[in-house]
Amino acid sequence: MSNGYEQRAVWLLPIRIWHWALVVSVVAGWLLGYYRDFSIMQWHFYAGYFTGGLLVIRLLLGLFGPASLRFSALGFNWLQLKSYVSRFLSRSPSGVPGHNPLGSLSVIAMLLALSVQVITGLFSEDDALFFEGPLASSVSSTIRLQLISIHHIAASVILWLVGLHIAAILFYLIWKKENLITAMITGIKLVKKDK
Repeated sequence: MSNGYEQRAVWLLPIRIWHWALVVSVVAGWLLGYYRDFSIMQWHFYAGYFTGGLLVIRLLLGLFGPASLRFSALGFNWLQLKSYVSRFLSRSPSGVPGHNPLGSLSVIAMLLALSVQVITGLFSEDDALFFEGPLASSVSSTIRLQLISIHHIAASVILWLVGLHIAAILFYLIWKKENLITAMITGIKLVKKDK
């Protein structure tokens, strides 16, 4: 790689463990919900609770954790986004320690969609399988039906976001020669050298 880049420790172990735990819980929750039947529906709820717990941990890390895990590290302005997008198709790595502006948008979108999914799941019910979320009886049937509808829509949104995330990882790997998978396993990422 060019002399302008170096391998640098970027992702701390807690966020890497959190990331892969989220991958497992989201995939498990989606599969258990999609292929649901009476024998596995309770596991769908467990996956949702686990995902919710991970989101609470991320919220706490984002507010009170180390600087690299704080939500402020995701911050960017629209000029930075415009500048990044203008050179997005260049064949060189982004070289950004942490998330680039598009990656930050992706993280925010995923966290919001998963939060909507978990919250609406708490109010959902499946009459055919005789399962309901722990808060389902606390709202009217009309509101419950609306939340169930949002829960199903959010599942599709999450599926699209995951697909986009995987496509972006492959784009960076193949086109930009930047291996984000290894970075999320080892914590070491290719970044531009400090001037």
